[in-house]
This record gives sequence, C-alpha cells and structure tokens, in this order.
Amino acid sequence: MRGEAVEGMEEVESVEAFRERARAFVQANLQPSLPTRSIGVLRPLHNDEEELAAVARDRELQRQLFDAGLAGICFPREYGGQGLTPAHQAALIEEMAGFEFPSRVQVPTMSPCAAVLLEFGTEAQKQAHLPAILRGEELWMQFLSEPSGGSDVAGALTTAVRDGAEYVLNGTKTFVPLADEAQTILVYANEDGHTQAFLVPAGTPGLSVDKRDKLMGVKALSTNFVTLSDCRVPAENRLGGEVGIDFSLILNHSRVALGASAVG
Repeated sequence: MRGEAVEGMEEVESVEAFRERARAFVQANLQPSLPTRSIGVLRPLHNDEEELAAVARDRELQRQLFDAGLAGICFPREYGGQGLTPAHQAALIEEMAGFEFPSRVQVPTMSPCAAVLLEFGTEAQKQAHLPAILRGEELWMQFLSEPSGGSDVAGALTTAVRDGAEYVLNGTKTFVPLADEAQTILVYANEDGHTQAFLVPAGTPGLSVDKRDKLMGVKALSTNFVTLSDCRVPAENRLGGEVGIDFSLILNHSRVALGASAVG
C-alpha cells in the first residue's frame, strides 16, 4: 500500500510504506546508540575537541536523513520538509530507537528555534533558513537567559532599539551551550516594553562570546557568557518582520513540538 490521494493534493505515502523505508535506511546506515552517549549540555566526560567532533557527526547524520527523505517529517515541502503527519514522525522515531541520531541538531536548533521560525517567521526568513536547518547546514542557538533574571524572557534587560534600517542590540545572555558553533542566533530582547526576537548571524560585530566551563557549579562544555554591545542587525532580521511576534503565543505555543524534531 503506497498511500492515498486527497482531492486537490498529491498522493501521500502511507505510514506502513514509510515505516518500511525508514527501517531499511536505519539498519543500513546508522550505528547502534552507545549507552554512554551523553546528551544535553552537561558532559563531564567530554573535552571540547570531542564535543566538536560529536557536533560534526550529528550534522552529517542530519544530512543523511535529509537526503533519504527522513528529515522534517512534518515540515511543509516548500521549506524542505516531507509534508507528512505526526503518525509518520512517530513511526520514524520508533524505528530509530536504539540507534544514533543527531541529538545536537535537535536542541535548540529544531526545538525551539526551527519550530518558532516556522510559525512566526516571514516567508523570506523561512525560505532562507529552514531548508538549510533540515540539511544540517545551519545550527541555531537561542539567547534566552540573562544573569539577572534567568529564563524570564518577559523581563529581559537586553534591549533592541530601532535605528533607521537596523536594530541595535545591547545586553548580556548566559547559559548558551556551543554558541560559538551556531550559524544563526535567535536573540530575545526588549523593544519598547515588548519581547521580540532577532535573527543574528554568527560573527556579527558587537557580539562576543566568553566561554565558561561550569554551569551552576557543574562542569559543562561551552556554557557561554555572551555580550551584545551595539550589535546591529538589519530590520528584516526581526522575527516576523514589521509585524513582529506576540511573545505570549510563543510561551503557550502548543504546536512547537510538531515541527521541532530533527526526525520530524
């Protein structure tokens, strides 16, 4: 059973056929997952070189999944995804259980960054970044927490001030793992009393990363302290463009997980 066609839409691959295709790919291309594989930012057994090698491997895995038609399962096809259903995503997750997967692409590149971009970005922002994310070419980080208020982004002290065709960002962010490996950073900042988000390319003048090796007293890799000092980005880099975002919708956004997975 290949699938079924819906009037006005092209045929959709059945979950059963998709599962068989996913199983064949996983068994032919992926290694069993090691019990000692560490996930997240607390990696006391890894040094920076080992972690960077793991990042490179995860990006390679992401590209393999993309080339096999197994990345962005629930992302629309116009952005490089498969345009399939949560049932297809669940089938792939089940088939990948016990095998390696690109965990470092998963958080925060896929979730929450890509999901937020998919929902709130302009068409130009989505076209420019989502396909590259799904191919493993772009890693994203979010600058969320601050030294004074933790992850209370609604009370962020980092500011964004419009200056002609640009925004000028000033502030300090912390608890940002591997910020120096990201190609794009999603920076949350206060603009006239409202939280907005800005797409900041890595290497933008005024953005500096101070590497720290501990997070709340626990050894962690690349848990950075980031300073934005008169960091200028084009106005079109404001998430959502001129419309911007309603940050309360992001906080209560029940659909974020749907488009968030590296395998979904």
